[in-house]
Amino acid sequence: MFSEEQIELCKYRLDKARDYIKDADSTLELGMYDTAANRSYYAIFHTVRALLALDGKDFKKHSGVISFFQSDYIKTGVFKKEMSDIIKSAFSLRQESDYEDFYVISHDEVIKQVKEAKEFYDNVKAYIDTKIK
Repeated sequence: MFSEEQIELCKYRLDKARDYIKDADSTLELGMYDTAANRSYYAIFHTVRALLALDGKDFKKHSGVISFFQSDYIKTGVFKKEMSDIIKSAFSLRQESDYEDFYVISHDEVIKQVKEAKEFYDNVKAYIDTKIK
């Protein structure tokens, strides 16, 4: 069903996402909220890119990755709409914390985002595990 190359790339991207979750946890504990928001967003982003590896797709822009996920996985009912809300919220929060002058991310916002990144990863990984067995 999937080539060995697709599976290996998918696993690589899942490993990368897992590492970003660890980074988000570590930086959150250090009070580095901007960095925790950034790392948790990238955990979600690379989790979606793991799915794309199985589909033989990739996009140059983050918006392309998000759009593909929404059209091929949310609108088709593979994942609940809440997953779309998580990625859109994480993208927005990361954009604001990375690029907006004087934007201060709250402790509660980043805790929520890190938690949601873990849930997102777990849900997608469970789905992938059923597909590549």
